[in-house]
Amino acid sequence: MTLRGRAALAAGSAARWASRATGRGAGAMIGGLVAMTLDRSILTQLGVGRRTVVVTGTNGKSTTTRMTAAALATLGAVASNTEGANMDAGLVAALAGTRDAPLAALEVDEMHVPHVADAVDPAVIVLLNLSRDQLDRVGEINHIERTLRAGLAHHPEAIVVANCDDVLMTSAAYDCPRVVWVAAGGGWANDSVSCPRSGEVIVRDGSHWYSTGSDFKRPDPQWWFDDTTLYGPDGLELPMRLSLPGKVNRGNAAQAVAAAVALGADPAAAVAAVSTVAEVAGRYQTVPMGDHTARILLAKNPAGWQEALSMVDTTADGVVIAVNGQVPDGEDLSWLWDVDFEHFEGVPVVAAGERGTDLAVRLGYASVPHTLVHNTIDAIVSCPKGHVEVVANYTAFLQLTRTLGRMR
Repeated sequence: MTLRGRAALAAGSAARWASRATGRGAGAMIGGLVAMTLDRSILTQLGVGRRTVVVTGTNGKSTTTRMTAAALATLGAVASNTEGANMDAGLVAALAGTRDAPLAALEVDEMHVPHVADAVDPAVIVLLNLSRDQLDRVGEINHIERTLRAGLAHHPEAIVVANCDDVLMTSAAYDCPRVVWVAAGGGWANDSVSCPRSGEVIVRDGSHWYSTGSDFKRPDPQWWFDDTTLYGPDGLELPMRLSLPGKVNRGNAAQAVAAAVALGADPAAAVAAVSTVAEVAGRYQTVPMGDHTARILLAKNPAGWQEALSMVDTTADGVVIAVNGQVPDGEDLSWLWDVDFEHFEGVPVVAAGERGTDLAVRLGYASVPHTLVHNTIDAIVSCPKGHVEVVANYTAFLQLTRTLGRMR
């Protein structure tokens, strides 16, 4: 660490403290921004000497990173951006907060992976999935795939743990010399109907897929899972019972374990570690609210909504769906029409959030009985006494968890 780098980190730490002391926020972003402003090489300096796992994808980054950190902790101390700040400033803050940790598990925004990889020289890069998300910020999905593919080409020594069920992530990793293929699931296929390499049609046959215009096809996985077991190389079979719900989280766990094993973790110990992860930055938590309990799920785009809605307990006493349309959410909510709300037909739903009216229109066309209560807390209270399932998009989720935190 250079003298300038140490000074930059000291200034960043002071800014973080000031942010927390004045109640302006957790301070992760401002601390990282101050440090980066004073020394542009600070991320590179913080990455030196660590074995780092970079996790990226449209959905599941925070959960998989949390699981990866848990699995890596069986090997030693781990630095990780547990607050979910996945761009440069957040990464600087995370690494600066645990300077002596020899390992790191970093959630990284898809568009930031190439230059972050250049800075921290990761030992492992985990590729989860790609689907449409915030087109106003990141652009078309095939552009992201090409950007990732070009960035990975600069790091041939990195082990790439890639989801072979996702056509776009498979394309990004296909030419890499050191790939560990994981059948992590690919329930959302609407963004990969054509081959990202040839433009020809992608044909799906059960779990297998292939391009009609080239030899590009689903690789054979080295890791896969079923409802009870994780399967790995050389006949490995391990029981896997997770604390988190849903098939999607079994896929996240499979990739987290594969990444940790690639760095030398014992497979059984890694599975045991990921199985203890029960809550990720407020997601999946169940909180008491007077006469109600509320389980909170986060969904940010059509693919994520499909997975989150599949986890909703439709026998609950109430279901609240909250949608905002702020910049972090994407201000264009036309994606609501890509989400399959129809399977909630017959389940009373409360539409909530700043854009609750847009959601109510969509629910009406889906023949879902619903009421409209814009304030999410009031929407939960409006439900019959008992358990309420709450699904919220990004800023609606943050507003809800912060309000609940103040109420405790």
